[in-house]
Amino acid sequence: MSNMNRRRGRDDADAPLRAWGEGAGRRRHHHRPFDAEDPRGPGRRGGRGRGRGHGGPQGRGGPRRAGRGDVRAAVLLLLKEDAMYGYQLMQTITDRTNGAWRPSAGAIYPTLQQLEDEGMVHTSAEGGRKLVKLTESGRAYVEQNAESWGDPFAFAGSGPDLRGPLRDLHGAARQVQMSGTAAQVAAAEKILADARRALYMILAGDDAADQDTP
Repeated sequence: MSNMNRRRGRDDADAPLRAWGEGAGRRRHHHRPFDAEDPRGPGRRGGRGRGRGHGGPQGRGGPRRAGRGDVRAAVLLLLKEDAMYGYQLMQTITDRTNGAWRPSAGAIYPTLQQLEDEGMVHTSAEGGRKLVKLTESGRAYVEQNAESWGDPFAFAGSGPDLRGPLRDLHGAARQVQMSGTAAQVAAAEKILADARRALYMILAGDDAADQDTP
């Protein structure tokens, strides 16, 4: 790719920044378009966790990704409680879900831009950051629709989580692969194949139970 094409791609990616008043000279970070939102100052990264997901819970093997409706609903419901900065919205969602959902800047700021375009929110500059609050029409919209949204934070609750057992299983399988004999590796392969089939049978059993329910 030529330098001109790369620069054009960066300019397209920076369009939401310019719309929110971020200068072209600001240091760029992947999926971190609003460094001024970080309370530790420009150029610092914080409050995001290690994941890189756009909207949903971050990190490999996490719960399902949040859709655009989830992000939008979460933002609107939080803004109904109080005006917030973008960074505060990200951190509050993380806190409400006990860290299971860590929305990225790439999910929050485009959502805020869309809501501003729709007249749902109003922004005001304070100390280099933009405070976001609901407009009257935005507040009325939330009051009319909040019940149909349900709880956008509930899906990332503290239910069963397979990530730990999966890590343990991967570690054990790797040990067999590295240290086991050919017969042991073959036996482990059969166990894993049986486990995979058993997991699918769990889902098949749930589907069958649903079909039997009147």
